[in-house]
Amino acid sequence: MKTDLHRYLRTAREALLWKLEGLSEYDVRRPLTPTGTNLLGLVKHLAGVEVGYFGETFGRPFAEPLAWLESDEPNVDMWARADESRADIVGLYQRACAHADKTIDELDLDSPGTVPWWPAERGAITLHFVLIHMIAETNRHAGHADIVRELIDGTAGLRPGNDNLAPVDSSWWDDYRARLERVAREADG
Repeated sequence: MKTDLHRYLRTAREALLWKLEGLSEYDVRRPLTPTGTNLLGLVKHLAGVEVGYFGETFGRPFAEPLAWLESDEPNVDMWARADESRADIVGLYQRACAHADKTIDELDLDSPGTVPWWPAERGAITLHFVLIHMIAETNRHAGHADIVRELIDGTAGLRPGNDNLAPVDSSWWDDYRARLERVAREADG
């Protein structure tokens, strides 16, 4: 079971990073929602989440300090400063995931941990619980990344080599979107 859970987490991580491929520094940082969601910020956020849940929760500190984790600034982990390159953030994420993988490999699913930033009555968890939580968290943000990437250049899909989309051309998608727009307007009266 641990192997299956770990595979799902790794697949979600790969999907997230795939969304950055082939884009400029500007495009990986572009805030494309009213709340500023951007691709590189999603990766930075998940680096901190991996470090926290698979490191601090199990008493396995990450070797690198993440200064933004000490900041009181809201959403500081959801964007990359101009002096934080894509390579810096992606490299940090990969190191955070490697650290998490080591925790996953070395602990049993029923190994206990404590999430210090959760309320005390919910803070006692197991590796099994954290794996499920992180699969959900990473897939949620990979879904955000999928939508943001589609807004940037139209690229969509599940993963390289399997976009999991209908095998149709761009004119079909244009017609489909127009039909959905008509239906939405009709339903609205």
